[in-house]
Amino acid sequence: MTPTDADTVRAPSARLLLLEARAAQELALSPLRLRGLHRDLPRGDGHAVLVVPGFGAGDAATRPLRRVLRALGYRAVGWQQGVNLGMRPAVKEALNAQLSALHERHGPVSLIGWSLGGVFVRELARHRPQQVRRVFTLGSPINLRPDANNMMALFRLMNAGRPVNLDLDGFRRRIPSPPVPCTAIYTRTDGIVAWPCCLEPESDHAENVEVRGSHLGMPFNPEVVRAIAERLARRP
Repeated sequence: MTPTDADTVRAPSARLLLLEARAAQELALSPLRLRGLHRDLPRGDGHAVLVVPGFGAGDAATRPLRRVLRALGYRAVGWQQGVNLGMRPAVKEALNAQLSALHERHGPVSLIGWSLGGVFVRELARHRPQQVRRVFTLGSPINLRPDANNMMALFRLMNAGRPVNLDLDGFRRRIPSPPVPCTAIYTRTDGIVAWPCCLEPESDHAENVEVRGSHLGMPFNPEVVRAIAERLARRP
């Protein structure tokens, strides 16, 4: 990505947005596609993994991913805060408390965030790197510009028309990767977030992994699960 890309990148097209309907089929097929997948993946060491859902979703959406991770031996848990409606003081406090509690019991925690959840876990890692082992973002708007997505209208609808405050300076400050190993998983056919905005900036501790599929289907996409499991098994 070049500096000018931030000026030219736009939200995914209407065609890509309509393609997100395939997530229903991906979900219907997920029990078959994920069944037995753990037998072909490296075993985990038992450390804790916290999974944060995307905007408008709750822990039910990430259950297929957590189920495979638990089968591999990880202590995979959801965020336990209901539907993700955006960052609020109570949400921030609860996430910090949950991370601290998991770290106290199990040592450094790996964090996985889908879509907006990836923005949350990146900031957790930035402010508490000593408690975090690795960070994974799944189709998360972390780079270039915060409005190159099709989530804004949905955010306004689910927040009773509350205006969206685009803090561009704050967003730019958050673009650099937190000081822990980071993996950004993205799909070029993402109909929700412009895929260039889902990439970690180049650094010696960050990587970008491309998969096939929809944005909404990421938590139960076998390619996503495999990419996460292979990296979780690496020694910190």
